[in-house]
Amino acid sequence: MLGLDPDPAALWPVALEASPSPRRGDVPAAGAPEAMELAGAAVERHCLAAIEAAGPACVAVKLQFACFERLGDRGWRALATVREGARQAGLLVIADAKRGDVPVTASAYAQALVGATPTPFGEVPGFGADCFTANPLLGRDSLEPLIEGATAAGAGCFALVNTSNPGASDLQDLDAGGAPLYERIAALVDDMGAGHTGDCGLSLVGAVTGATRPERLGRLRELMPRAIFLLPGVGAQGASPEALGAAFRPHPAAGLVAASRSIVGAHRERGGDPALAAQAAAQELRTVTWNV
Repeated sequence: MLGLDPDPAALWPVALEASPSPRRGDVPAAGAPEAMELAGAAVERHCLAAIEAAGPACVAVKLQFACFERLGDRGWRALATVREGARQAGLLVIADAKRGDVPVTASAYAQALVGATPTPFGEVPGFGADCFTANPLLGRDSLEPLIEGATAAGAGCFALVNTSNPGASDLQDLDAGGAPLYERIAALVDDMGAGHTGDCGLSLVGAVTGATRPERLGRLRELMPRAIFLLPGVGAQGASPEALGAAFRPHPAAGLVAASRSIVGAHRERGGDPALAAQAAAQELRTVTWNV
């Protein structure tokens, strides 16, 4: 899976070539509309180029919402354009937004990500993602509206269970009544996903399980036999796809390996054209994952 978390300061050259080169002293002031427009358009071109290069080796694109949202309304427009580019490439679209709040707000998040909002003037469609990530730390009632929204839309919800960042252990490893917190969350995910299982045996309620802790995947798979695992951390964070076999035990589609910087930034190590480097890196990851 191709992760897109674009950094406006580290875009592919093709994304910048179409942008006007400011003369010295003509750089727009911070916060100027020109800066927002130029940065958003460049991010858009960068992401579409990455999809064109690496997409054929992937099944999905994971859009890191924060990296687009920071560009204001032009970032939201870029998100929509990149979503459509991914769809045209035949890829699923995962909104990596990590939403979570009290039920009334969670319901609004579900409408925004995968549903629609009724108004006196007609229905307003949301983003239309195929899946999204969710923060479960507010508990069951905060997840219920998100799962209900995903069910109604035929979409998926990935709850954060054991994340890939080193600081995850600060909270997720704490004892929660005889088991670490991440195992308690895993049990909740399995319970909430049990009634949303398809013919293949997999649920629309999945789990974010960091590839950086592969020794835990066997236990997490025991706790969540129905969940699709979203596995970030391969590449730039040091995780190896060869160690992820436990995630795929119940079904070949039970794991989605996410790689972002190691694909889009592959040219920094390999040299040469960024698109060709990304294409090669994505194909290598696909080959390794297929043989896990």
